Amino acid sequence: MNRKRALVSDFFKVKKSRTATEKFGLECDEQGPTDVRASLEYLMTLFPRKLFNDNLPQIVLKHQLYSIQHDKTHVDKEVNKLREDGELLMFQLGFDAEAYGLVFTSDYKAKVSAAEEGRETRGTLDKFLERVLSPCTHLSFNKDQMIREFLFTDAEITQLVKAGVLTVRDAGSWWLSIPNSGRFTKHFIQGRKGVLGMVKKSRYGEALQAELEGRRTTSQVKFHIKYHIHDLVGAELVDSIRTTSGTLLRFVDKAK
Repeated sequence: MNRKRALVSDFFKVKKSRTATEKFGLECDEQGPTDVRASLEYLMTLFPRKLFNDNLPQIVLKHQLYSIQHDKTHVDKEVNKLREDGELLMFQLGFDAEAYGLVFTSDYKAKVSAAEEGRETRGTLDKFLERVLSPCTHLSFNKDQMIREFLFTDAEITQLVKAGVLTVRDAGSWWLSIPNSGRFTKHFIQGRKGVLGMVKKSRYGEALQAELEGRRTTSQVKFHIKYHIHDLVGAELVDSIRTTSGTLLRFVDKAK
């Protein structure tokens, strides 16, 4: 196991289930949840493209969808369908075993192709994009799979690791990865801690969502605060409660 993927505090772990947690975000029809793809597209608009000089594909965490959708099973089913149809890729982001990043396939291919433009490894990368990602429902690959199923040589696998589309999982296996996503992970974790701290330090450990969104954030919060709020609600680090004054976010004391 990659050591970086293990060095994360339980503070950042996504909790499994809290059925009492209210959801918020896009409007939900009374007959069922909002379309998952529409929810994805909305969350993508909150991704800070300029922060990364538009070099990263827009990343959404799967649990952020749970802050919008009421039915987690429906979300998981629709995400899997989009992956099977070749429209969406999913990644194990490494800072938490339950944190999965979602990226539109077309966006991912465009960004990694642009990064490899003019390099000797471009041919190997194109082969990877065509054979492995059309479509791709895997989070990781082993050596036998890469050599026998996708017909890559050891040298080509090494090139893919250097290009950042694969990262070592353990001996003889690799995670599908987003090149240069380490900076995203760093800013995301810092921002999560910062916004969660804002809720925790509020009176009674709770704050109105609208009031929180209007606050001046600290320098450690680089993303749009709504991006982090969807994360905190979806990861069940805060409860989202409908009140007559608006949506109330309440810190979840995991020590209880």
